[in-house]
Amino acid sequence: MSLTLPYILSQVFTISMYITLACSYYSKDRRKILILNFAGLVLIGIAYIFLHAWSGLAMSILGIIRNIIFMLDEKKNGKRDTINKKDIAILILLVAITIVLSIFTYEGFFSLFSVFATMLYTISVWQKRTIIYKILGIPTGICWIIYNVYIFSIIGMILESILLICAITGFLLELAQSRKENKAEKNR
Repeated sequence: MSLTLPYILSQVFTISMYITLACSYYSKDRRKILILNFAGLVLIGIAYIFLHAWSGLAMSILGIIRNIIFMLDEKKNGKRDTINKKDIAILILLVAITIVLSIFTYEGFFSLFSVFATMLYTISVWQKRTIIYKILGIPTGICWIIYNVYIFSIIGMILESILLICAITGFLLELAQSRKENKAEKNR
């Protein structure tokens, strides 16, 4: 790894992506989470192009498509707290596409960590509860750290570690808020 212009640009786009994702772990609004994630995926997709990290790029493109599907569905059908058969079919389709893309972009065992992270993240934004999104952010972050080590994205390793901390604290804050609300409800 040398400090070439493409590498430096990849790290700038990586930093921008992690800022948007960190913000998503502190949001309670699912639509805002999807929008922030969409922006982050565009930014990291550009970074992966500079890094020639094709598995990561394929997973970013899939993530962009995933988020568009979820946002359009919520816009058309409104915000729901339940999962229906169409939601399950969409999840199965997205997981199948992830598997197919992983076959075409396979660069060795460690390239699969971008696939694992994408699958976990897809499940986390597919379901309707923001607390589950934050819980699944933890193993997702671990997978992305491993992938960033594999592609030698130093900034990615560092910022994914920070994002992992954001996922953990976002989860703990939401858990504390939920407990506080449950306690207040019981006291009524």
